[in-house]
Amino acid sequence: MVSSSHEAAHRIFQDRPDLLSPVFEILGVPLPSPATVEVLTPDATEIRPLERRVDSVLRISPGNAGEAGGFLLAIEAQGRRAREKPGSWTYYLSYMREKYGCPVLLLVTCQDKATARWAAGPFRFGPEGWSRALAVEPLVLGPDNVPVIADTQQAARDLPLAVFSAITHGKDPDVPVILEALATALGTTDGETAEYFSELLEIGLGDGPARETWRKLMTLGTYFPGRGTIVEESYLKGQAEGRTEGQAEGRAEGRAEGRATERALSVLRVLDARQVDTTAAVRTRITECKDLDTLHRWFDRALTAGEANDLFADD
Repeated sequence: MVSSSHEAAHRIFQDRPDLLSPVFEILGVPLPSPATVEVLTPDATEIRPLERRVDSVLRISPGNAGEAGGFLLAIEAQGRRAREKPGSWTYYLSYMREKYGCPVLLLVTCQDKATARWAAGPFRFGPEGWSRALAVEPLVLGPDNVPVIADTQQAARDLPLAVFSAITHGKDPDVPVILEALATALGTTDGETAEYFSELLEIGLGDGPARETWRKLMTLGTYFPGRGTIVEESYLKGQAEGRTEGQAEGRAEGRAEGRATERALSVLRVLDARQVDTTAAVRTRITECKDLDTLHRWFDRALTAGEANDLFADD
């Protein structure tokens, strides 16, 4: 099952293609200027019943019509070494080269150094003595080459890169400093942008200490006063309940309700982004659910569901 952190590590390139410019500069790969970015279907399925799916596929084209130099960018988020992956990557690149008739680059994003070093390859598939007959050498973004952005002003100047940096360095012991700088930077932008990046970062950090640190920063309402966000409203509600039922208990309930509401909206956003039709009854059932385990299960199913009712299978 695809995890939420896996989804965020490649989805950011679809939603914020302006991230490609600083990323390609990090990798030392030339990018057409100006360039247009088109999100293509990641489906790499053959006619026979065998489904293969790339995490994200982008078409990079020169901004001037008719100019040569376009290519496809296949993006894979990799959380660990996997013996079968190099073979799958080789298939993806060959398939897309044939399907679209243009060069293909493979970009692998990693959140730990060991996986990033492994993913860089090269992976050779030719026979002994002629191993270069077929080889894959991915471009890799990981903790070794993605810069640490712990300065608020720097983060505010390039929010997509700052968020991607925070996701990449989510296992770094100094991640609280990175997250505090980013939280402050998000407080300088508009509410919609701040909410998008805040939510993307939360799922991108996965389940671990960094995610809890980020949730605490957001739940405390320190960096978004007066924005009217769901998290802030839940926190204020928790304060009000705390005055009548005990401050500590009220804050805990407010945080729990805020997390449930936030996760419910995440489920709906994934369905909407994947253009899965949802009825009013389905949307009501999702938003009224307050059980986090159920909402986490629905979120994971939303990443692959063919229709909205697939979320509720076995429930």
